[in-house]
Amino acid sequence: MDEEVIPILRVEDAAAAVAWYERLGFTKQWEHRFEPGFPAFVEVARGGVRLFLSEHTGDARPDTLVYLRIRDVEAIASEFGVQAKDAPWAREIELRDPDGNRLRIGTPTE
Repeated sequence: MDEEVIPILRVEDAAAAVAWYERLGFTKQWEHRFEPGFPAFVEVARGGVRLFLSEHTGDARPDTLVYLRIRDVEAIASEFGVQAKDAPWAREIELRDPDGNRLRIGTPTE
């Protein structure tokens, strides 16, 4: 098994969050609920990058910042109608998901 870190982001509506993350190229891997009607805990993945999205109160705080390093930030910028900006280390954008979690997304400069 490879070791990894998987950020957990707090969401109010897992289905809406999954739909938003699909626009970033993530796909839903699985969903767990202890019982029908209970809060959802979902994994989404994009290549080797994984995120957990949790409706459980206390799992994570809103307004979390996650940095996502990708090959083509311009494609994501176009999808969301934002302009990428140059930083000394990458060309970047910053987005907020429907729950206010921040994603800074960048393509490293060579």
